[in-house]
Parts: sequence; structure tokens; C-alpha cells
Amino acid sequence: MQKTCTLSVLKVYLLNAFLAGGAIVMLAPFVWMLSLSLKPENEIYTPFIKLLPEVWDFENYREAVNYGETGKFVFNGIVVTGSILLLQYLTIIPGAYVLARKRFRLEKLCFALVLAALMIPQHIAAIPLFMLMGRLSLLNTYTALILPFMTSAFGLFLLRQSFKALPQDLIDAARIDGASEAYALFAILVPQIFPALAAFSVFSIVSHWNDFFWPLLVVSDMELATPPLGVSIFASDEGGNDVGPMMASATLIVLPLMLVFLAARKRFVQGMTMTGLK
Repeated sequence: MQKTCTLSVLKVYLLNAFLAGGAIVMLAPFVWMLSLSLKPENEIYTPFIKLLPEVWDFENYREAVNYGETGKFVFNGIVVTGSILLLQYLTIIPGAYVLARKRFRLEKLCFALVLAALMIPQHIAAIPLFMLMGRLSLLNTYTALILPFMTSAFGLFLLRQSFKALPQDLIDAARIDGASEAYALFAILVPQIFPALAAFSVFSIVSHWNDFFWPLLVVSDMELATPPLGVSIFASDEGGNDVGPMMASATLIVLPLMLVFLAARKRFVQGMTMTGLK
């Protein structure tokens, strides 16, 4: 009995050590980014790795905000990611409800198409979408950054599983009380799947906030640049990389994502662990 308890404790310690090692590997780049953002230039280009700066220099942040206009890029990121998330809610909630609760002839085909869309990389559709945006004269606009992502196959799949996990009694009770289909969906069912919505929100915000590829294609005016594209203002072929302000700008850009995740972490974990469970 004692030997079994010892082995169990040892397994717990090994698991915790493994998780701690993984956390260190994941967090190390962010810690190094913060360290570089607080160092003057003469401490950045040294052959030695030193985490804490000898002289704490906040000039990098001043340059990132004034010259790099990081505030403008963060504002653009909020507008783009917020608009995308709102449009995705308006499309995936009704779509997932129909796939989960309605029976129609092409139901299996529609769900198969959703699963197939999950396996198609975003970059494959980039050229046709770029040409479409050009034909519609939407290049270099907020619309070009938002419109291609107004729905999400992953969101449809995630919410469909959540809707299927809800008891049918909820819908039957609403119908008996005379509730309309829209009222039953948005007032009764949607609050029940709030953890799944929170989880999807984190995925959507992080994905589109960090997107560099699509804004690089459709935006030529830095006034419309999203955060990752805006960071590139500190890199040039002639002058190289202005590392200090670049790391300061990256730190300011990552900060909203950290706040979003910390605010939604409980719902995020709950939504990912409970989705599809009855």
C-alpha cells in the first residue's frame, strides 16, 4: 500500500515537472521579448544572454508609441477582430443550431462540408479572395480585412456540438410557453452554451489579432495596418531591425490578448472540456 502511494506521488511530481518545463519553454520567448524591450541598444547587441537590463530604458516604448504609432495599430486590431467576432456570432449561432436541432434532407452533406472546410488551409483561398476583393474595389479597406472571415467552420462545429449536448426539454418547454424560434435560441439556448462561446471568442480573437498574411496582401496604407503588420514598420532592408522599439511594440500588442485570455480563462477551459458531453 505504501509503495503504491509512493509511486502515485512520484507520478504527480514527474507530471508537474513536465508541465513546468513545458510552461518555461512556452513563456521563454515572451520573457525575452519583455527583457529586450527594456534594454538600451548597447545591451541588446551583446554576445552574452542577460535577462535583466543593467539600465532600465523605457525609451523603446516611447518610440513604439510615437514613431511606431502602436496605439493606431491596436485600435485597428480592435476594430477588425471585434467586427469579425460579431459577424461570426451572427452567422455561426443560427447555423450551428440548425445543424444540431433541425432535420432536413441535406443535413449530413452540410455537416460534411463544414468538416471538410476545417481541413482546408486559409492560404489556399487567399488568391481567389484577393481577386474578389479587387473586383469589388475593397482593397485597402476595413471591409477587405473583415469580410472573408465573417463565418467560421470551426465555430460551426464547436457550437453544433454544444447545442447537441443540451436537453431537448429546454426547447420543448419554450415552445409550450409560446416562445418563438428566435427567442428560444437567443434567450434560452445561447446562455446555456456561454462557455463554448467564450472558448470560441478566445480562438477567434487570437487568430485574427495575430494574422499577418492576409493584412499584408490587402493593406497598403499603414493607417489601416493591424498589429502584426504594424510591427514590421521597425524593420527595413537598409537599416535592419530596430529591435528595442520592435520588442516594445510587440509587448504592447500582446498585452490585450493576455488580458482577454485571463478574463475568459475559466469559461475557456469549461467550454473546451464540456463541449459535446451530455
